[in-house]
Amino acid sequence: MCYIVFLSAVAAIGGILFGYDTAVISGTTGVVATQFSLNTLQQGWYVGCALIGSIAGVICAGMLSDHFGRKLTMILSALLFSVSAAGCALCVDFQQLVIYRVIGGIGIGIVSIVSPIYISEVAPAGKRGTLVSMYQLAVTAGFLVAYLVNYLILRGATAAGCDAAGLMHKLFAAEYWRGMLGCELIPDALFLFVILLIPESPRWLIVKGKRDSAAVVLQRIYAERASVDRQIGETESSLKGESESEWKALLEPGILAAVIIGSAIAILGQFMGVNAVLYYGPQIFEDAGLSSGDSLLSQVLVGAVNMLTTVIALFIIDKVGRKKLVYWGVSGMIICLLMISLFFFAGSGLGLGNGFLLTFFLLYVFCTAISISAVVFVLLSEMYPNSVRGLAMSIAGLALWVGTYLVGQLTPWLLENLTPAGTFLLFALMCVPYMLIMWKLVPETTGKTLEEIETWWRK
Repeated sequence: MCYIVFLSAVAAIGGILFGYDTAVISGTTGVVATQFSLNTLQQGWYVGCALIGSIAGVICAGMLSDHFGRKLTMILSALLFSVSAAGCALCVDFQQLVIYRVIGGIGIGIVSIVSPIYISEVAPAGKRGTLVSMYQLAVTAGFLVAYLVNYLILRGATAAGCDAAGLMHKLFAAEYWRGMLGCELIPDALFLFVILLIPESPRWLIVKGKRDSAAVVLQRIYAERASVDRQIGETESSLKGESESEWKALLEPGILAAVIIGSAIAILGQFMGVNAVLYYGPQIFEDAGLSSGDSLLSQVLVGAVNMLTTVIALFIIDKVGRKKLVYWGVSGMIICLLMISLFFFAGSGLGLGNGFLLTFFLLYVFCTAISISAVVFVLLSEMYPNSVRGLAMSIAGLALWVGTYLVGQLTPWLLENLTPAGTFLLFALMCVPYMLIMWKLVPETTGKTLEEIETWWRK
C-alpha cells in the first residue's frame, strides 16, 4: 500500500502546479490592470487567457496520454509550467504576459486530465476515491501556497525601507506581480524531478500490449501474483472486441451517455461560484470594504479552509460515497450563496458586518471542498472504459475548462452589471440542475473496479 500511496502522491504533485497557477492570478489582477491600464473586459481576458490554454491542453491531453503514456505526458506538462513561470516573471509587455499565461494554461489542462487518470489506474478499487482525492488535496495545497506567496510578497513589497535593487527589486518590489507568477518554478522543479521516479501506468501498458511490463508494475502494487493475474485478465477482457477507433467507441450508447453526463457535471460545477471565489476573492472582499492587505489575508483563510476540508474529504469519500457528499455539500453551498447574496443586497440595512460575509465565504468553501471539488476528478477519472479513458476524460475536461473560462471572463461583468448580490444568487440557482443530474443519472461508483463501472455504463 505504501508504494501505491507513493505513486499517487507523485502524480498528485501536478495538482499543486494546477492550484498555484490557477490561484496566483487573484493577487496580481489589480496591479496588472493598473500597470497596463486594462479595462474590465481586458482584465477578464488577463484572467481568462490561461483558461484558453487549458482548453487546448485538455483537447490534446487524452490523445497524448493514450499514445505516449501517462508518465511522458505529465513530464511535458511540467516543462510547460517552467516556460510559463519564467516567461511571466521576465516578460516585457502585456502581450508577452498573455502568451506565457496561455502556455501555463496548456500545462494546467494536460495535468488536470493525466494526473487523476494515472492515480485511478494504479489504485485498488476500495482506495481509489481516497487516492484520486490526493490530487484534489494537492490542488488546494497549490491554492494555499499561491495565496500565502501573494500575501508575503505584497507585505515585502510595501514594507518601508526596502533596499532591494536590480532584477530582485523588479520581481519582488517594483512589479511584485512578476515574483508572484515566477515562484511557480519551485514546485515545478520538484514535480519534474519526482515524476522520473515512477513507472508507467500498468493499465496503459496492457492497452498497448506490453503485458510483461505491466505485470512488473502490478507485482509491486499487489504483491500477490494471483491479484496481478486477475487485474491483467480483467483489463484484457474489457478490451476484447474493441477494435474500432477510439472516436467510434465513444459513440456506443452507454459510453456516449457517460461522456455527456460527465461533461454536464464538469461544466455546471464551474457555474456554482467556485472559480469566482478563487479568481476574484480579493476584489470581492475589497468591494465589501476590506483593504488590499486584509483582502489577501482573507483569501489565505479561504485557501486554508479549502485545503483542510479536502483532507477530511480524502478520508471519508470511500466510506460515505461520492453521491452523498455531493447531496450534503451542494445543499450547504446553496444556503451560503444565498447568505452572501443577502449581505450584498441588504447587509448594511440589516447591520451585517464583514464578519458575516467572511463566515459564509468560509462555510461555502468548506461545502464546496468536501463535495463537488473532491468528487469531480474522482468521478471523471473512473467513469470511462480503459481503451478510451484518456480521450473521454479530455472531452469532459474540455467542458470543465470551457465553463471555467466563461466564469473567469464573465465574473467582472457580472459583478459590475448584476451586482455581487445578483451574481451570487445566480450561482445558487445553478446548483439545482447539478443536484438533479447527480441524483438521477450518475451511478454510485464507490468500491467498484474500473471494469465494473464500465460494465454498468455499457448495460
